[in-house]
Amino acid sequence: MRRDVRILLVGDDQIGKSTLVTSLIKETFVPNIQHVVPEVTIPPEVTGDNVTTYIVDSSARLENRSQLEAEIRKADVICIVYAVNVPETFERIPSFWLPYIRSLGRNIPVVLVGNKIDLRGRDNLTNERLKTEVMPIMDEFKEVETCVECSAKELLNVSEVFYFAQKAVLHPTAPLYDSREHVMKPACIEALKRIFKLCDTDKDGILNDEELNEFQRKCFNSPLQQQELEGVKNVVRENNADGVNENGLTESGFLFLHKLFIQRGRLETTWTVLRKFGYGDDLSLREDFLYPQIDVFPDCTFELSSDGYKFFIETFQAFDKDKDGALNNDELNNLFSTSPGNPWKENFPESTLTNSSNSITLQGFLAQWSMTTLLSYKTTLAYLAYLGYNGDTTSALKIIRPKKAVKKIGKIQKNVFSCYVFGSPGSGKTALLRGLVNKPFEKNHIPTKSRYCAVNTVEVGGIEKYLVMQEFGNNNEIEILKDRKQLDLADVIVFVYDSSDVNSFAYIAGLRSEYNLDEYPIIYVSTKNDSDLVQQRYEVQPDAYCRNLGLAVPICVSVKSNEMADLYSLIAGVAMNP
Repeated sequence: MRRDVRILLVGDDQIGKSTLVTSLIKETFVPNIQHVVPEVTIPPEVTGDNVTTYIVDSSARLENRSQLEAEIRKADVICIVYAVNVPETFERIPSFWLPYIRSLGRNIPVVLVGNKIDLRGRDNLTNERLKTEVMPIMDEFKEVETCVECSAKELLNVSEVFYFAQKAVLHPTAPLYDSREHVMKPACIEALKRIFKLCDTDKDGILNDEELNEFQRKCFNSPLQQQELEGVKNVVRENNADGVNENGLTESGFLFLHKLFIQRGRLETTWTVLRKFGYGDDLSLREDFLYPQIDVFPDCTFELSSDGYKFFIETFQAFDKDKDGALNNDELNNLFSTSPGNPWKENFPESTLTNSSNSITLQGFLAQWSMTTLLSYKTTLAYLAYLGYNGDTTSALKIIRPKKAVKKIGKIQKNVFSCYVFGSPGSGKTALLRGLVNKPFEKNHIPTKSRYCAVNTVEVGGIEKYLVMQEFGNNNEIEILKDRKQLDLADVIVFVYDSSDVNSFAYIAGLRSEYNLDEYPIIYVSTKNDSDLVQQRYEVQPDAYCRNLGLAVPICVSVKSNEMADLYSLIAGVAMNP
């Protein structure tokens, strides 16, 4: 929401521009004033929208043309003033003033102001006559928001002139409504449909009375009385046959109400709703809404807070329409229908826990969000906003201090641990990650070319933690090992070698030696324990190598035979107690 509005008055000489400004400020008619009055500042506490308003007078004389053009370029809204008793001043609006403003490259709201209605016969003061005169101009020049007639001498509608000018900036018509076709614009309809879905908490396609009142509280800080609710629904029922049913307001009815607000000049109502749900003047979600500022120490990471987990649990349950404890593709697509789409394009659903139908379970859903928050907390922040988190989205996250800051404490107080997995091609890294999320063993080796992640809960000392395991593809491993900032994000490093491949161990021993990784918690894992054990072509065998370093001997596993030696809990345990 903007904090100031600059209103410029233009028009031919002797039509009362300066008098209008003076009458507004003095609240009385001042007969003899200077040709152009100085700029006026109205403080925010005086305006209903709490914005500072600047009112600028101007001269139409040729010698002041450069000053006029400078002011036009600075203005947020322009009031073109004409005298209702001098038709020529009205005729110059479409023939001179509007083309002139356009020629300066300005596309801002314009309000037409007919001054001196006290000099015209009362019989001509009809809205129908004004509409007939103004509509051809509004049809040709879309920037014209409205027209208001006033009298600076009689103080008639003077404050309304500046109210409508301010409103044209703060609550513009153009993004919402096509005045020529008398329909809401597609972007407005899409935004309102999204808001309807977010307010429909039980996801039945209807806003019942409770949901309508929650919507009212969120947007306008006050619920509707039952009589008022029935009045709203009756208005919709009379004008839109599909807008209301026995359960409440439909999407069609919700859209009709907003079209009615706009047509009746109550644009501030629709704009209040849009802005409360994070929309900017261009009807896209604002950056500060999606990515609110968080003040953190360098190298901090993030986890979901209890409020964050509660929100995602409730969201999951709302969209699990068949109540089978999992979200199928249709349910998941519906869940993400208020967002740009599923954020887990890579590896999903292979990265998390699914049922036999490959539908994501609640455990897998929470694990996936835990991993997303660890790897890209800004993605989680944005999706909390997209999915309708109620309140400050930063409250759904908690900050985890960097490892260096907690080394003296010993045990690391966090719930999500990051494990990097390195090893030679074909050593079984991917199989380990798939085993974490109970995916079936794949016999055929397919080289991993890019980063692959998996996440699941593991039990450590009777407490469930989330373990995020990552491998980077053999083309990218070296880049990660060279990057200390990347490595510092890992809570534990797992080196994997194939016990049936004579050269496999030498590869990881070489990595440890070359990149000086002794400061990191390391676990060695010997895979393919179901195959014949071979002597490794290295100066010492793996067990002796580990003992020489003061490390535990390699953990022998076979994903194929499901002989895992409680590996994942051991990894999380080392991450907790490095």
